[in-house]
Amino acid sequence: MLIGKVALITGASRGIGRAIALKFASLGADVAVVYGGTRASALEVAGIARQYGVRAEVFQCDVSDFASAGKTVAAVREALGTIDILVNNAGITKDGLVVGMREEAFDSVLDVNLKGAFNMIRHTSPIFIRKRAGRIINIASVVGLIGNAGQANYAASKAGLIGLTKSVARELAPRGVCCNAIAPGFIETDMTRHLGENNALLQSIPLGRTGRPEEVAELAAFLAQDAAAYITGEVIRIDGGLGM
Repeated sequence: MLIGKVALITGASRGIGRAIALKFASLGADVAVVYGGTRASALEVAGIARQYGVRAEVFQCDVSDFASAGKTVAAVREALGTIDILVNNAGITKDGLVVGMREEAFDSVLDVNLKGAFNMIRHTSPIFIRKRAGRIINIASVVGLIGNAGQANYAASKAGLIGLTKSVARELAPRGVCCNAIAPGFIETDMTRHLGENNALLQSIPLGRTGRPEEVAELAAFLAQDAAAYITGEVIRIDGGLGM
């Protein structure tokens, strides 16, 4: 259970982030629903979360902006008292073959997916260090482990996130803070819906199906609970066997 904990989840208005926010709420955690796009969707998630009897507030944030991330962390602390769990889920794609990829497409994906995670970790880690406790869960991707044609920017951002996870885990372990990464495969979200059934990687999934956001949320919930207190620096695939 996560009763009495406060979780900050980025990209929480839809897809995997939404599922994680609602799962955490169902386990008793107060949730900060951080979003970068549509406020209505974030408000919907918060409204559902409150049905579990927890506090849920929404915060708009451009995670790629260092100052914006800092202001959001401060706002969450003011509204909910503290932060015990950080889930870096915010991410974007701008796919294309590297031979024709625009510089902006490469930079923007790394800015959100990788620098955004750094920004949030940088601003929350002092809280965790003072408490001598905390959980950081980074949502990476199996693509960061095996690559994917047409996604050089996305794969680079997620591979970088894995390196960030391991470094942060080493730095913060002496203070009782665990940092792990989840590497989903093809999960049924808006981000993957455009790939189509004929995608080569999709056809290579041994279990023969895409995953569900709720399955990723279950894993995130495990990593956030006391049962996972001796796990840090790990990258856990949830991909139907795709990355074997």
